Amino acid sequence: MPSKEDMRFSTVDYIIFALLLVISSAIGLYYAFSGGKQRTTQEFLLANRSMGFLPVAISLLATFQSAVAILGVPAEIYNNGTEYWFLGCCYFLGLLIPAHVFIPIFYRLRLTSTYEYLELRFNKIVRICGTVTFIFQMVIYMGVVLYAPSLALNAVTGFDLWGSVLALGLVCTIYTTLGGLKAVIWTDVFQSLVMFAGMLAVITVGSIKVGGITEVWRIANEAGKISGIDLNPDPFERHTFWVLAFGGVFMMLTLYGVNQAQVQRYLSSRTQKEAILSCYAVFPCQQIILSLGCLMGLVMYARYRDDGPLQKGYVQNSDQMVLYFVMDIFKDIPGLPGLFVACLFSGALSTISSAFNSLATVTMQDLIKPFFPNMTESRATLIAKGLAFMYGLLCLCMAYIASLMGSVLQAALSIFGIVGGPLLGLFSLGMFFPCSNSWGAVTGLISGLIMSFWVGIGSFVNARISASPPPLNATVVPDTGNMTAVVITKLLTTTSAVRTNPTGLKKFYSLSYLWYSGFSSTVVIIVGLLVSCITGPTRGSDVNPHTIFPVMRYILFFLPKSYLEVVSCGVRYDQDDGFPHALQNGATKMNLIKGEGIESDESGEDRTDGGPKYVVHETAL
Repeated sequence: MPSKEDMRFSTVDYIIFALLLVISSAIGLYYAFSGGKQRTTQEFLLANRSMGFLPVAISLLATFQSAVAILGVPAEIYNNGTEYWFLGCCYFLGLLIPAHVFIPIFYRLRLTSTYEYLELRFNKIVRICGTVTFIFQMVIYMGVVLYAPSLALNAVTGFDLWGSVLALGLVCTIYTTLGGLKAVIWTDVFQSLVMFAGMLAVITVGSIKVGGITEVWRIANEAGKISGIDLNPDPFERHTFWVLAFGGVFMMLTLYGVNQAQVQRYLSSRTQKEAILSCYAVFPCQQIILSLGCLMGLVMYARYRDDGPLQKGYVQNSDQMVLYFVMDIFKDIPGLPGLFVACLFSGALSTISSAFNSLATVTMQDLIKPFFPNMTESRATLIAKGLAFMYGLLCLCMAYIASLMGSVLQAALSIFGIVGGPLLGLFSLGMFFPCSNSWGAVTGLISGLIMSFWVGIGSFVNARISASPPPLNATVVPDTGNMTAVVITKLLTTTSAVRTNPTGLKKFYSLSYLWYSGFSSTVVIIVGLLVSCITGPTRGSDVNPHTIFPVMRYILFFLPKSYLEVVSCGVRYDQDDGFPHALQNGATKMNLIKGEGIESDESGEDRTDGGPKYVVHETAL
């Protein structure tokens, strides 16, 4: 095996890496000076709602597939076999539910920020609570996602650590600030192609050096790395079929259902149909990228067997193994190491740019505009760009803080997953339970966060203080809200050599990380409903029907209409099927805003009709 001193970038590698940064910046500059030149908040934050389903789908994939996942999935497969591949089974439900539940509601309400929904359904306090929670989640996350791959690259190749951090941070800030969401989406498309190319190159060259893909499979199979289906239903087992296939659904919902970075892409689609199609189109792409990651892990195992660079001390932890493997097989092929590093940092760029843009959006729409309703469009756009730039600089600061955290880095990354579940629970409480009120929403969110942090931090601390290797399930991994997109390599690749049978709180702390979202979102819903019942449930007639998904009306569709009215909990739906239909293009757009029993018609006159307490503003599209 070559030593670290033998693994250096050639001039060609630096050129390929530089081209990634130059092309990404050029895309941002192009959209800054073409079209509407990002002069309105609709163009800057939502690409004028003009995107087709294919670029949106690829952008959804790029946001999902971060640099840490590119490093983490192969390392997981190398250490623990192919069982992790069954996570792909959760993708179907994890995308089907957002496509037919969350997207129709968000798109019909014509939102810009996901958290506007919380004000329409509850009140402004709930909206602000959700927004602040999301900002806290993303600010912690984005610096670590920038720093982690740079650290791994530096450890293996000697590539300048802060040079790569600054280059990525500044390039990402520039094209996000100048080009807006349209630039972010199209750079995601370009960066996704680079990711596919880099992973295919590693698999192709690596399998050739081993003796072909058939030989790779034979070696892995003989070593027991090709996993069967483990049907153990125990939620405290780290990875089983049920944990991956069903616990993973909640992980996917936190990302593709309610995460602002993803919802913002749906809302940029030309029509609701295109938004739903983008959700379907990303499904095969995810399966392909997951399979490529698994194949990389198998090829790496076939190359090193059980005597890899980690065992020999050439690398310090599992997240450096993939880069070592890449530099090993590509050491005599100039340009390919640069291609893989471009692949790695494409994942980082796509994830971070999504964070910048979504943070600028929620800050502008939820924390600034409501308090300055008369702000001009030009000033609002300028402030939005300034916010994107500010969050870019903040990302660099967070990368520096992450460098000082040491082992606490794992806990910092885990906050992303810990927060995702309670936010999913908050939106589910509003959409599926018309009786829930604002008191229940706030109390439920706080309770969910407390429980989620308790389990997550308890698991981390329990693993740290254990004298023996940590229990198999003592892991804290983000769920997407990322979630495979932010797989933490060192946590995912926890050794399976020693199994323990914890009891009491230690058993509680060993809950599989893939159930964190399901657990915390359930806490939010249960507490929210209890508090709502105690403080006085919301009357169905006071609930805006456009903010509710009438799940019971769909399940019990065969009942007579009179019975359907009962299961609707008093909510006044506009259509016979119990759900408001999408508005047709060329008609009107609806911006529903909570009011006091006043409805504004197209003439601009206010009228009181005793109907639901919400206001409908209609303007020509």
